[in-house]
Amino acid sequence: MKYLQLPYDEVRRLTFYLAMEEHAAHLLKANENLDELFFTWRVKPTVIFGRNQLIDSEVNVRYCEENGIEYYRRKSGGGCVYADMDNIMLSYITRSDDVTTTFSHYTHAVVEMLKALGLNASDNSRNDVMVDGKKVSGNAFYHLPGVSIVHGTMLYDTCMENMLRAITPSATKLDSKGVKSVKSHITTLNQHLTMSIEDFEKYIKDAMCDDFIDLTDSDIAAIESIEATYLTPEFILGNNPRCNLERSGRIEGVGEFKISMELNRNIIRDINIAGDFFLLGDLDAITTRLKGCQFTPQAVENALSDINISKVIMNMTVARFLSILFN
Repeated sequence: MKYLQLPYDEVRRLTFYLAMEEHAAHLLKANENLDELFFTWRVKPTVIFGRNQLIDSEVNVRYCEENGIEYYRRKSGGGCVYADMDNIMLSYITRSDDVTTTFSHYTHAVVEMLKALGLNASDNSRNDVMVDGKKVSGNAFYHLPGVSIVHGTMLYDTCMENMLRAITPSATKLDSKGVKSVKSHITTLNQHLTMSIEDFEKYIKDAMCDDFIDLTDSDIAAIESIEATYLTPEFILGNNPRCNLERSGRIEGVGEFKISMELNRNIIRDINIAGDFFLLGDLDAITTRLKGCQFTPQAVENALSDINISKVIMNMTVARFLSILFN
């Protein structure tokens, strides 16, 4: 695996590194001899929330703005996380259309990298890497044609007050994990390692990669062009449709959902599906079939009968989807 090396040590805003992942995807497509790329990065205090999450439900915007914490939306699914300079971010880009297998391969590699340091590391069924049973890394993924991207946190240390106050996890999410507070189910690597964060980041690079690629000024310009798509208010804030009916709930092994609908004479005129679930395909495959559909269990089931919904939302079934809408 090749490490993508920036030509400087300057810390950029988080959106630059998200754009760098997309640029890495372009590099893979342009070079048939490249199969896997990887890089690490660190950012000033920032909240990053998932592609399908509602900013008002996930981010304490007022606290962020009062405390100099930036907030951005990413293009992958999953939940809301806080990062700062004591948190190492990891990006893995591979030539693959199988997102699920890629994700499993990546988390396994991270677990083995931590085990080599003598840590009691493991991964769970969703998106976390654990040390001694506590979360130390959360990860998310998304798919571009021919390429899969996985990115995540590595919690060496953090400002716990910012983590707890800048994001607003729902009570159902906390309850589903059997915790009373965020502190009770996470750990930081500085509690388990004696090496500095700089030495640990170098260890990650050496353990995960066997060669490197130096990015050029032309690469940087291309990355900055992609970055602009992350910085529009429309992308950051999202588009909350007018609605007169909402349904919400959590499905174990799938994620948390908030579905907003505009109904007229019991016909679905508009629908938005938000949450921390993992997307494997385009949500339009679901929403376009439901617009104009009668809001009854049988009608919705019939509308979705011609698609494999698990290929759109990881681990989802039509029966589970109906349980959110009608239960």
